[in-house]
Amino acid sequence: MTIAAEARPADAVASAPAPFFAARDVHAYYGESYIVQGVDFEVREKEIVALLGRNGAGKTSTLRTIARAAQPSLKSGEIWLGGMPLHRMSTHEAARAGVQLVPEDRRIIPGLTVEQNLIVAQVAERPGWPLAQIYEHFPRLAERRRQDAITMSGGEQQMLAVARALARDLKLLLLDEPYEGLAPTIVREIESILQEVKRIGITTIIVEQNAIAALQLADRAVILDMGTVAYQGPAQEVLDNADLRHQYLAI
Repeated sequence: MTIAAEARPADAVASAPAPFFAARDVHAYYGESYIVQGVDFEVREKEIVALLGRNGAGKTSTLRTIARAAQPSLKSGEIWLGGMPLHRMSTHEAARAGVQLVPEDRRIIPGLTVEQNLIVAQVAERPGWPLAQIYEHFPRLAERRRQDAITMSGGEQQMLAVARALARDLKLLLLDEPYEGLAPTIVREIESILQEVKRIGITTIIVEQNAIAALQLADRAVILDMGTVAYQGPAQEVLDNADLRHQYLAI
């Protein structure tokens, strides 16, 4: 369990390979409100990290800062993805670099079919998966491809939101509350989709109030408390440590 940074010899730091993703002392604000207060963590390639914490801990704000959303505004710190400086990019530049955010509200385009939503996502400089590959991994979407996407169930819309991210050039998938508002039976469907994301090896950061579900999916966990990193380490360690879960997650 990591509560504070551990001291390492200088030569070990110098020889360590650069992480696939890194947030370095990131500070961000909503207006005058200081939300993200020096967040610092890494994600390895093909790893799933659960970004957890109580309500108001700064989870979604951290995710939006990584995606370079207009709000919150990044004031200082660095964000790196595969050697690219995301902290110097706009929202659309970060998306072009491969950062794809699936927000809590999913943002399905009304008036378009499932397939049209996917085609719109592929209109990019570097598209991702072709439709045939998406339908291979998400047969439910193949069945619904001519249906008005906004008329699908919440779980199916979440499936489409993930598939749209895959339809773009994807290096880092950011998932904000993928289980929010879904019935338990639909949650199980989304869990199977995210297991497929893990099997494929897509580097993912997931924010989720259902901490147990997120921890069971993730390789590692980062817990935020009042906008700072209170813990980072193996997800299984959090599952096994009731005191840690109670202190920071109230479960």
